[in-house]
Amino acid sequence: MTTGSGAAAPRLDDGCLAITGHIIDVSPQAFRVAGLSPFVRLGDRIACPGDDGEAIGEVVRIEQGSLTVKPFANRFERGVKAPARQIGPFTVSPSRSWKGRVLDAFGQPTDGKGPVNEGDDPRRADAPPLPAMQRGRTGKPVATGVRALDIFTPLVRGQRIGIFAGSGVGKSTLMSMLARAKGFDTVVVALVGERGREVREFLEETMAGNLSKVVTIVATGDESPMMRRLAPRTATSVAEYFRDRGDSVLLIVDSVTRLAHAARDVALAAGEPPVARGYPPSVFSELPQLLERAGPGLEGSGSITGIFSVLVDGDDHNDPIADAIRGTLDGHIVLDRAIAEQGRFPAVDVLKSISRLADRAWNPQERELVGRLRSMISRYEDTRDLRLLGGYQRGSDQTLDQAVDLVPHVYEHLVQHPEEGPCKQPFEELSARLKKSFQPSVPAPAKGSPTG
Repeated sequence: MTTGSGAAAPRLDDGCLAITGHIIDVSPQAFRVAGLSPFVRLGDRIACPGDDGEAIGEVVRIEQGSLTVKPFANRFERGVKAPARQIGPFTVSPSRSWKGRVLDAFGQPTDGKGPVNEGDDPRRADAPPLPAMQRGRTGKPVATGVRALDIFTPLVRGQRIGIFAGSGVGKSTLMSMLARAKGFDTVVVALVGERGREVREFLEETMAGNLSKVVTIVATGDESPMMRRLAPRTATSVAEYFRDRGDSVLLIVDSVTRLAHAARDVALAAGEPPVARGYPPSVFSELPQLLERAGPGLEGSGSITGIFSVLVDGDDHNDPIADAIRGTLDGHIVLDRAIAEQGRFPAVDVLKSISRLADRAWNPQERELVGRLRSMISRYEDTRDLRLLGGYQRGSDQTLDQAVDLVPHVYEHLVQHPEEGPCKQPFEELSARLKKSFQPSVPAPAKGSPTG
């Protein structure tokens, strides 16, 4: 018995009626299945049984007579006419016992510590964001412990901010410093497309002593685009689980750009045309759907403070992906290669970085101070070439004189290495450093004097 669409006969599987189809075409990027088109939706998973278990893929395109399925594995070892069946959309079932564990994009352990316990609250990995009018407001300021951020781009609970940087400028190092921020009940980290060696370094060095509150989702650069695309979704679902139980959650995704690259591969396999530097339209709608899931929860629940790294291709901050993400987030931190080449880390460009919720973190005195510092830094940088050419004469511009005296000390104060530990009182420490720098030196007593 067959259905009119060419599907194989329905069969009972664990007491459930299942509809099966068969593979009709296999390519390096995807495979096509006939017989299931009337029964599936985009995002459903397809399982293809074999001697080595079931190969799983996701439906990325539906046509009248066939499906296009993108496999999760790098190698798809099934042939034409192999059976295929629908198994529904991917869900993840987190539990509090997941803290301290390292999982893959499917929520399966990769740390060698045995299986994880699944909770009783399954969640779709591609769940929609909360309704805007049902969400709470952003909360109190968060001390990150990074001087450059706590002074110039402070964060509040429930905020979403991006770290924009080219390769090799210190983006991952800054993310690791932020991962140690105090005041969060749970930290969920998604490492997307990272080098395999960096995973253990991050866990054993950066998060040493804090692993008991960290859930890490990993999809390294050698994994398939489907796994790299799924990992941040899984991590966000885990963060939502803890948020709905009242936790203050820190969600770190490194990096969103590699997610966009993976989404591009999937969309091109589905037949979408590229529209902007090779990116299909669905990529630009998929990114906000993920980023909007972070933020405050429902009134009375917890919140997700999101930190998303953006790898700026070719140091072009007007790259389509960077531009789309910058417009979605509540602020952006820009790391500059020229600053990194001067040996100042973290290489934060304080003039180009902004936190849209900074006014909720500063008091009036801090706001005024930061405004004056930004003005002096701007004046100092605008006249850099003039001063190098010898065109600056002291005394001709009092404001510039003050900037020349002050800004180098501010820059020195912002230098912070990961092993230093977090800064606890950034404004007080800055004030003390400036007072010390401009304190007049006391001349040494002459020989033969009572104190000599």
